[in-house]
Amino acid sequence: MKKAEFIALGITEELAAKAEKASLEELKGYVEKSKHDEVVEENKTLKTSVSDRDKQLETLKASAGDNEELKKQIETMKQQNADQEKAHKAELAQLRLDNAIENALTAAGAKNSKAVKALLDVSKVKLGEDGKLSGWDEQIKAIQKSDGYLFNTKPQNNFRGFQPGASGDIKPGTNVDMSKMTYEELAAYIENNPDAQ
Repeated sequence: MKKAEFIALGITEELAAKAEKASLEELKGYVEKSKHDEVVEENKTLKTSVSDRDKQLETLKASAGDNEELKKQIETMKQQNADQEKAHKAELAQLRLDNAIENALTAAGAKNSKAVKALLDVSKVKLGEDGKLSGWDEQIKAIQKSDGYLFNTKPQNNFRGFQPGASGDIKPGTNVDMSKMTYEELAAYIENNPDAQ
């Protein structure tokens, strides 16, 4: 967590700085789940490929007597290995696309990513070399317009006191005449400013 987030939780500035430092120290070496999933999937595929190739080598050793038969087997195995590699690359590309779509849905504020994903035409969404999705913005904007209830519309701010851009006549550090407030205004003011006198 960042220092500002700790302060928003009501922690003093000095403790917030220490907590931020401890939080950053704790997250050293952290890897995003999507990247971890990609590496795990690639590892599984590579282990399978290695064991398949080991079996192929054993088969070759057994049939080393006939030179013409051996050449045919080598060509067949080369083709099988090329097909496996192509399938692996396609599988990995699909995994990266799925992770990018999930991250984009989270960033768009989707309440239920499966429901929003069902409304998307995923075949029109492509992941570029730069990691950006093409064909995404138009679709997500259309869904936000037609099915807005699937998205969070207001960001959740738990800030107390003055909020930049928020309307309000009371600024921190100013003296407030509480005698001119209604009960509701007074209760709201005291809730938002617990240190008020």
